[in-house]
Amino acid sequence: MPTFFNRVPQPSAMPRKLFRRLIPVKLNPKPNSLAARWFGPILNDPHLLHLNRHSVSTAFFIGLFCAFLPLPGQTFVVTALALVFRCNLPLSLVLIWVSNPLTIPPMILGLHKLGQWMIGHDAAASAIYFNWEWLSKNLDDVYLPMLLAGVTCGLIIGGIGYLTVRILWRWKVIKSWEARKQERLQRTS
Repeated sequence: MPTFFNRVPQPSAMPRKLFRRLIPVKLNPKPNSLAARWFGPILNDPHLLHLNRHSVSTAFFIGLFCAFLPLPGQTFVVTALALVFRCNLPLSLVLIWVSNPLTIPPMILGLHKLGQWMIGHDAAASAIYFNWEWLSKNLDDVYLPMLLAGVTCGLIIGGIGYLTVRILWRWKVIKSWEARKQERLQRTS
């Protein structure tokens, strides 16, 4: 009987193979555009689109960290950090949507209460309201605790995401190695 029928079933393909078909090899701005002249070398960095353990885990950290920052323009912050740390830019951009219009109000409330607790203020005494008048009067009292809590939560959640990706990626690689080893042993016997 041919050895084809004696093969051990392969573990499911890594998501990386699927994404490689979907993601371009490099970001190509139009040749004579302002973006090509200023950012051409940066945008042609292959690390911005690579899917490897380092690039994906760093993208998870950056995306989740920035999702908890109470800043307008998180997209610009994520893009700058992804360019500096040379990690997967599309994944970083997708992960900031953890803080989307549905999750922002509970996140802001939680960050406010946590920040008040971290600074030592009484969170129950300072009520938070979602209107422009209240925000313009109390921005100084509200923003510092929220920023402190946002950075703290971002570092913790980003670190958990980073470690989770590293551990799962390593587990998947070991599983693939073991499957190939079993296949080789069955082929030789």
